[in-house]
Amino acid sequence: MEAVISQLKDHLNNAILGQPDLTHELLVALIANGHVLLEGPPGIAKTTAAKALANGIAGRFQRIQFTPDLLPGDVTGSDIYQQEIGQFSFIPGPIMNEIVLADEINRAPAKVQSALLEAMGEKQVTVGNNCYPLPPLFFVIATQNPIEQEGTYPLPEAQLDRFMMKIVLGYPSAESELNVLRLVRQQDLHKTQQFAPAAICQPEQILQLQQQALGLYMSESVEQYIVQLVMATRHPEMFLGDNDNSRKLIEFGASPRGTLALDRCARANALLNGKDFVSPDDVRQVALPVLRHRILTSFEAQASGLSPDDILKRLISHVPTL
Repeated sequence: MEAVISQLKDHLNNAILGQPDLTHELLVALIANGHVLLEGPPGIAKTTAAKALANGIAGRFQRIQFTPDLLPGDVTGSDIYQQEIGQFSFIPGPIMNEIVLADEINRAPAKVQSALLEAMGEKQVTVGNNCYPLPPLFFVIATQNPIEQEGTYPLPEAQLDRFMMKIVLGYPSAESELNVLRLVRQQDLHKTQQFAPAAICQPEQILQLQQQALGLYMSESVEQYIVQLVMATRHPEMFLGDNDNSRKLIEFGASPRGTLALDRCARANALLNGKDFVSPDDVRQVALPVLRHRILTSFEAQASGLSPDDILKRLISHVPTL
């Protein structure tokens, strides 16, 4: 299985130049059996990253373009009356695939966003009186653009909490952008010669990696460290000092779902790093993408220019390892 991990890493890094953190965190979420929210300005390969991952896995891939006129049935599927047989039949929607790209998810209204809640949380969809299971490997990659707010519907906290990781992307370096320029030009010159690359692995192999990650050894001290990190988001004054400033930094901390996500992502991170045990470093490496969307900062923190990442970095530096 180490060969599969190495090949997937190489495949993603060749498709997404200059974003090594993105490729690593995508694989962490995939092996942790979670879902990913990609946030960043337009044109920095969010959609390309989702397509590249889907191309590396021989599973069914579907892109859903979220728009204001999208309906829940357009996502989940719906019961359609079949006149020739005189009864309703379920017509599956695009969500019934193994890798789903929810492109610009914040452009759809709340009733459409909520259509994903059951699918992401319980791996099933309910249409009418019937429940339909989703594939064993079910991975949602959602994208959103933070700078274009007109005509968007911010994701509610319940929806955000369903995402195991929120990956925030920035612009690539000048060197990486030069490499992107050359690669795209080369691809355009040889468009007629392009062919679809063979998939690197099967969905069953990803499921095996997920089980392998769950079986990694984690000491009780690392478990306690995970719990203490989550507790720090709920009671920052316990770690930053008992003063008014620290108490008012966070309105709401991470939920127990955040604790479970931190555990799974730390295990996946250790597996990707070739280890057979989980260390506090593995927890720290995934803490920001796992927790940044699970805390609600206070007005005082926002007025002071403190982002969720700023507060989390401060908490991580003050929570001791046991």
